[in-house]
Amino acid sequence: MDLWQLKIFCSVVEQKSFSKAGKEIHLSQPTISSHIRDLETHFNCRLIDRLGKEAVPTGAGKLLYNHARKILALRDSAETAMAEYQGLIKGKIKIGGSTIPGSYILPQFIGQFVSLNPEVKITLIINDTLKIIEEIISGDLEIGLVGAEINDRRIIQTPLIQDNMYIIVPKDHKWFSRNEIKPEELLTEPFIIREEGSGTRRSLNKKLEKSNISLEDFNITAELGSTSSVIQGIKSGLGISVLSSIAVSEDLKTKNLKALRIKGVDLSRQFYLTYHKDRTPSPLMNSFKNFLESGKKF
Repeated sequence: MDLWQLKIFCSVVEQKSFSKAGKEIHLSQPTISSHIRDLETHFNCRLIDRLGKEAVPTGAGKLLYNHARKILALRDSAETAMAEYQGLIKGKIKIGGSTIPGSYILPQFIGQFVSLNPEVKITLIINDTLKIIEEIISGDLEIGLVGAEINDRRIIQTPLIQDNMYIIVPKDHKWFSRNEIKPEELLTEPFIIREEGSGTRRSLNKKLEKSNISLEDFNITAELGSTSSVIQGIKSGLGISVLSSIAVSEDLKTKNLKALRIKGVDLSRQFYLTYHKDRTPSPLMNSFKNFLESGKKF
């Protein structure tokens, strides 16, 4: 067993495919299969099952995957520490972002940071807030930027960037000429919500509670799993929704969509820099974290 084999194994598990893993790390599928067989011989057990078109880890494979990720992370940390010792910023880090910061904010920060430090490779994982938190707790991610506060003693969160949410309606909606609506008016309209675990949904719930309104009172027409699907749902007449102004900035400029305030309800929120309180950040992660904090007025 060597580190390269563990890297290949993790790629197969994450991609759920031998061929996709091969494309990711530039090896042929037979070579990938050969390395997996070598690992299975080494541990004397089956690690990957082929179920239809998917490659799925066995129980032993899941156990090895958890250890392999920690081993590879430790390798990356060692390389980063040695580079730091020599006055260099180089290495690999894996960060997470919930939908809005992951899609619209972090890519710009990452681009700027990598342009200044070309020997750095950053992997960005985008998922809902709760799943990003879970991956930070498990150690799969060093840090994340999410749109809701989480009550967990293992987690530290610091506000980084303020976001403003609005009621978003399409251009042919009866409210399009308005700038503000009353909270109770929302209950009469078809409404699209994000999935459980979404930071947008958690923040909206908290804001509405202050006006004695619950999402359970709404006329929910759809529960969708991404911001882009909500935007398309609004445009197609499925319903209205609450979204970050960052996510619909282009549509607001072209007047395909309109952003409305809710009278008496403050829909501003923070995006929180989130990390495990007991995990010592790598030198590279510290550099990136400082870079994020220095540019938080972005």
